[in-house]
Amino acid sequence: MSISNARNALNQYSQNAVHTAVESASPYRLIQMLLEGVLDKISTAKGHMLRGEIQPKCQQVGCAIAILKGLKMSLDKEQGGEIAQNLEDLYIYMERRLMEANRGNDPDLLDEVSDLVRQIKEAWDAIAEHAAASQESAA
Repeated sequence: MSISNARNALNQYSQNAVHTAVESASPYRLIQMLLEGVLDKISTAKGHMLRGEIQPKCQQVGCAIAILKGLKMSLDKEQGGEIAQNLEDLYIYMERRLMEANRGNDPDLLDEVSDLVRQIKEAWDAIAEHAAASQESAA
């Protein structure tokens, strides 16, 4: 098997693994996965930024922004009230900072957004653990 064929097989396996994980994930896990995706895209964008690779940097920042937009659209403001509104405002702020980071090639702004996403993810991790524990005790 050539290296090219091995890479193609690995990519196919990765895509199938992600698809399977999404299909079986709880709503909490889906949000965690999206937040992990934002962190991954920002980290990859930063690497491209530091190497002066403009096009792939822009693509990664664009993907991070798209995930944030998806997270923003998934908010239930009626049920989530003030918390959902605050999250929406934070997602909008992060989108804007990512655009500024991309335009100005500023890795510090990427770090700022990563820190914010990590804080949100830590909260979601705690919620997911609490929900899992509640389900186990109810069973």
